[in-house]
Amino acid sequence: MDASYLRLLIDYHYWARHRLLDAVTELTPQQYTHDLGSSFKSVRDTLVHLFSAEWAWHQRWLGTSPAKMRTPDEFPDLESLHKAWHEQEEQVRRFINALDDADIQRVYEFKMISGTPSSAVLWHMVTHLVNHGSYHRGQVTTMLRQLGAAPAKPMDMIAYYRESARN
Repeated sequence: MDASYLRLLIDYHYWARHRLLDAVTELTPQQYTHDLGSSFKSVRDTLVHLFSAEWAWHQRWLGTSPAKMRTPDEFPDLESLHKAWHEQEEQVRRFINALDDADIQRVYEFKMISGTPSSAVLWHMVTHLVNHGSYHRGQVTTMLRQLGAAPAKPMDMIAYYRESARN
């Protein structure tokens, strides 16, 4: 694993996130918060979980261990989440872009949300963040279909590679 590959993964992560948010913008406020009985009850709650997990990992990289996740009540509409997430993206990209190959091997000590002490290698945390995003983007895709809405454009990594090659 090297730092340039982590940057590529983060580029993919946000490329896919943009595609998902583009699809979600077509929902009505009622559809956005409708309880679908999923792991996180609504599209909003699932997106807030995804944002919150990304926020928590980034905080750990900065030396802070959050004691709680961000809540859906903090983001009553997609616009408020969209704004916070784009600010978070800028911070994550700034952090990741400053890394070299030695930096990504660093072991970070932190506390889980539960307060349990933990540690992990940075590149493990970053790859987890990207994988976690893929998992929940898939859930939101299913929710969009349940709501009768159009799914996002393809978000597979191969689609990212193909699009990147054309640009």
